[in-house]
Amino acid sequence: MQRQPAFLLAIVVLFATAMGLRLAWLQLVQGAENRARADENRIRLVPRQPMRGRILDRHGRLLVSSRLTYNLYVQPRLVSDAQWPALRSRLASVIGISAATLDQKRRNGYNSEGYRIELASNLRPEQVLRFREQAAALSGAEVDVDYLRSYPYGSLGAHVLGYTSPITAEEYDKLEPKGYRMQDRIGRSGIESAFESHLRGEWGGQQLEVNAAGEVQRVLGDKQASAGQDLRLTLDLELQKAAERALATVNRGAIVAMDPQTGAIRAMASRPNFDPNIFSTGPTLAQWKALGGPDAPMLNRAFQGFPPASTFKLVTTIAGIESGKYGENSTVPTMHSFCYRGQCYGDHGSFGAIGFPKALAVSSNSFYYQVGLKVGPTELFHEARRIGYGQLTGIELRDEDGAGLLGDQAWKRKVYGEPWTSVDTISSAIGQGPVLVTPLQMARLYAAVANGGWLVTPHLVERPTPRRWLGLKPETLRALRKGLRMVVTEGTATILNDPSLPPVAGKTGTGEDPPRPDHAWFGGYAPAGKPTLVIVAFGENSGGYGGTVAAPMVKALMTTWFRGSLPADQTARRGA
Repeated sequence: MQRQPAFLLAIVVLFATAMGLRLAWLQLVQGAENRARADENRIRLVPRQPMRGRILDRHGRLLVSSRLTYNLYVQPRLVSDAQWPALRSRLASVIGISAATLDQKRRNGYNSEGYRIELASNLRPEQVLRFREQAAALSGAEVDVDYLRSYPYGSLGAHVLGYTSPITAEEYDKLEPKGYRMQDRIGRSGIESAFESHLRGEWGGQQLEVNAAGEVQRVLGDKQASAGQDLRLTLDLELQKAAERALATVNRGAIVAMDPQTGAIRAMASRPNFDPNIFSTGPTLAQWKALGGPDAPMLNRAFQGFPPASTFKLVTTIAGIESGKYGENSTVPTMHSFCYRGQCYGDHGSFGAIGFPKALAVSSNSFYYQVGLKVGPTELFHEARRIGYGQLTGIELRDEDGAGLLGDQAWKRKVYGEPWTSVDTISSAIGQGPVLVTPLQMARLYAAVANGGWLVTPHLVERPTPRRWLGLKPETLRALRKGLRMVVTEGTATILNDPSLPPVAGKTGTGEDPPRPDHAWFGGYAPAGKPTLVIVAFGENSGGYGGTVAAPMVKALMTTWFRGSLPADQTARRGA
């Protein structure tokens, strides 16, 4: 009997020790984890998505903004797999979305971090109202405000502006340390991609304390979302509209308009194009099929290389005079058929002995066959590289992933294992060899002629940009400028010799692409005496000639740009 109190005491001590050890385990070893679990049950985090910055034209006119929309979400931490079927059925009835679709959305949106999953987007007002009325029976689901990217002009400038779409699970692993959430959208192309960090903004949110019934008791913290910064481009909205209208005359092509002094892009259009609004709500199957079609509407043709044809004769002119083998006033005989080493090469006319300006004006092939042979391929391709061909231009857009092609002697040996021949030199001298030039690269060449010999860096956002002195001889620039002006006054582009425009200078080109129709080019600038605008227009397999297809496109843009800008006596002085 005396042992009974000792036995009971031992039991009490044993239980007390066990309880103490358990408390120590829960509070010391697992304390942080348990406190986090308690907070998860007590605290709700309600994120606030930032509004993306607007994109504006050079005058502050709106090009891209954001619009409000309502999305349906489920909080996976509040809805177990066992609870989901009942909630799914109620949501299907209230919102009017099939249970199978809700299942798929929940399954595809699952994430181990427990972020809310989007079940439906862009809800109609009546859907939002029905949800609000029955919210008490839809615990674990919520309707929240979201922002969708809005492009008020639809496809206008789509290749420049770009588009946004949701981040993927793979991207989230890399972007989460930078503040991105699973619900985030990211710029995929164009300005939206190149200036993502400038435009995206910073997430905010509320920290709410709730009771066991999930009712909000108080706000523990509140951080407003920080909107992204607006971005003003060098684009001119009215000129961009004119470029898009002009391109509608061909099935495929591109236009680049640029300030020749600074490299600021005033318009850049590519056809066919696409409407970036479809990515805000998600493309349909039919839309995806169209985007991946043979015409490649998402391809920015301003960045794609094409045979430059007779526009390359500017490079051959530069090589001829810069090499010292020709002077500013040198003449070369021309003929209908030029024969060399047993082969004959045709020309569209015989113009007698002419110099560089006249050869540019009439686009004489036989003239440039001979110049190319005398100068040689080494000098010819040296000058092509000097003016930026075969190189990226340095524009901000990451979409510029091709530098064209300069198929010189080394290229031919590498690709074909064959030596260079005179045939290669003759064809390259008139831009018909293995040479590919992008419309943007060509715009840099014409800008260099217009501004007195500086190779500019094209850009879409005003910022310090380098320009490189080419060191061209004064006589080279004089011959080029005189010839490009004669192209318009008496040569292949007289359609631009219009009294309603300031004096225009430029060069046509018609590129062969058998068995398909020819390409059409025109590159030029105005006013010829003091240029403020360079324009390159290109029609891919458009058929016709540079003077009949591309030059009218340039005229449409110049009409828009110079509308009302001519002095009263300009018409009388057009011959200057």
